[in-house]
Amino acid sequence: MKASDLFVKALENEGVEYIFGIPGEENLDFLESLRTSNIKLILTRHEQGAGFMAATYGRLTGKVGVCISTLGPGATNFATSAAYAQLGGMPSLMITGQKPIKKSKQGRFQIIDIVGMMKPMTKYAKQVVNANNIPSMVREAFKLATAERPGAVHIELPEDIAEEESSTDYLYPVQHVRYPRADKTTILQAVRMIEAAKKPLILIGAGANRNRIGNALTDFVNDSGIPFFTTQMGKGVVDDNHKLCLGTAALSAKDFIHAAIETADLIINVGHDVIEKPPFFMEEGPDACKVIHLNFFPSEVDPTYFPHLDVVGDIAGTIEELNRALSPQPHWDFDFFKLVIKTINVRLTKYFGDMRFPILPQRAVKTIRDILGPEDILTLDNGVYKIWFSRNYKCARPNTLLLDNALATMGAGLPSAMAAKMVHPEKKVVTVCGDGGFMMNSQELETAVRLGLDLTVVILNDNAFGMIKWKQAGMGFDNFGLDYGNPDFVKYAEAYGATGHRPTSCEEFTETLDKCVNGKGVHIIDLAVDYSLNHAILNDLVKNAETLLEGEENE
Repeated sequence: MKASDLFVKALENEGVEYIFGIPGEENLDFLESLRTSNIKLILTRHEQGAGFMAATYGRLTGKVGVCISTLGPGATNFATSAAYAQLGGMPSLMITGQKPIKKSKQGRFQIIDIVGMMKPMTKYAKQVVNANNIPSMVREAFKLATAERPGAVHIELPEDIAEEESSTDYLYPVQHVRYPRADKTTILQAVRMIEAAKKPLILIGAGANRNRIGNALTDFVNDSGIPFFTTQMGKGVVDDNHKLCLGTAALSAKDFIHAAIETADLIINVGHDVIEKPPFFMEEGPDACKVIHLNFFPSEVDPTYFPHLDVVGDIAGTIEELNRALSPQPHWDFDFFKLVIKTINVRLTKYFGDMRFPILPQRAVKTIRDILGPEDILTLDNGVYKIWFSRNYKCARPNTLLLDNALATMGAGLPSAMAAKMVHPEKKVVTVCGDGGFMMNSQELETAVRLGLDLTVVILNDNAFGMIKWKQAGMGFDNFGLDYGNPDFVKYAEAYGATGHRPTSCEEFTETLDKCVNGKGVHIIDLAVDYSLNHAILNDLVKNAETLLEGEENE
């Protein structure tokens, strides 16, 4: 069998549905093999967008998302996508081409060491040097990509190897790994620590966003009565509307939620690791809050995170065992936590009814949450609005708010929404992008229109890099170097065959969004946003959160 045919057969054997990307000259044998496959090629307009789409496919399905590029500049465009998948825990395979490795008449033209570039950003990066190795390499790559912690893998297929004849057509059977539960001794040790605590809390991180874990955790919260909070990437694993939910640690410190965290004497950390931005900072000393690390893999010691106990194993199964062994204790005191929950819920809704325009981000959150159903999907690019959505947008289901708090790259919002709609065509999908992040991969509008996706893009337009402006103000610096101009986004949308909208009031935004979400085709909403309260709330007010809560506790 021809090597490129064997490669495609190996991908079919793994259950691959889509390959996202931009083939080049060095991929033409592979492309010809793909032509007669049941795998669908999704041609994108930039390799980075293809990589983001593949990673999001992996995030939502648990299967490996696959993308392809040519050599040199095409492959280097995968660098950010590789880091996005690797840090975000999203199973993803990047296939790149390369010049012939046995004999070439083009010198070093376009040749750089892509495998060497990919190694620090992936779990596996290898070049195919013999066609007979393709089945084992593909099986190994897929196995590693989905193993906990999931991530990115890379295979380079040189042009001359792709056209070789292999002497095998054997495909390795796909075997799914089942993780054992944590051992009983460790579980009992965790039970003793939790029962001995006075004010335990549960933290739900990104690693808990897996099948079965949400149900097990919900039962654990209900049976134990222990309040919980989430990281940005752990939202929705247990319903954010639960009466024991403190909310999301959108900042690392000095938000209202941290008053509760700092009062806790034990945190049961489920599925979090140091790759996602810290939801809190651990303190040293004998009287400091203790932390139990419950995950598929051991903790990594870091100045911000050094747990007192590692409970390693299948998270869902381990939580079930923990729930069976744990008895709620009469000395547990959750009164202050419940006050924090009440206070946070009141404060987060303060500006939901504000009708000023340009719109406040809090009001935009409220409008989008009201229009989307609990199963619908919202994706975010990266910007200061991510903090407002993390704090204010309540998720009732896992993976219904897709954001990146690991690499935290700009430019992923639109491609991730496109992949989400492909995976879940039955759900409404909206992406919220800042004007800066949107422009980094806005060319994928053409891909979305060509694919016939029903998709709504909300561009929060402030003609600036708003996140950095907020940080700049927080450090006491003058406004400098972060303002720019934008194209006419309505005309921009129309040029791609999408429909553009520019509401001029909060009421008009609500009406427009409702029509777009329930309509057909790709819609772009150019929404002017007012970030004037960012500094006052996220820098000044939250610094006094603990004092404000103490006042409410005394009332």
